[in-house]
Amino acid sequence: MRDAVVREVRRGRVDAVDVCDAHPELLRAARNVGRPLGDDCPICGEERTVQVTYVFGAGLPPGGRCPGTATELNRLRRRAQPVLCYDVEVCPACAWHHLLRKYPAGGRSEQRSTGRSRG
Repeated sequence: MRDAVVREVRRGRVDAVDVCDAHPELLRAARNVGRPLGDDCPICGEERTVQVTYVFGAGLPPGGRCPGTATELNRLRRRAQPVLCYDVEVCPACAWHHLLRKYPAGGRSEQRSTGRSRG
């Protein structure tokens, strides 16, 4: 999907303004806590993209939490309550963004394997 959108912009079939529409809060997070990905933005080429992670779940703010450090992210991933994490690639210069992956984390299993068989 990412490459298809980039191709359509480069071919002139889609205007960059239509794909460079990141929410202001996502841009703020990209500028302040984004982790560098090392790639130039595929749309503007002016700046390197960064990864921003948002975590949503019970007991977190309605807009989710954007952890500022790896330690905070790992703590959220190990919560007793399940959470849903979204990793987003963002260009702070032109506001292009793309969902890299979405994955569940947290939650404790009710049954833990002990490695021993019963018999």
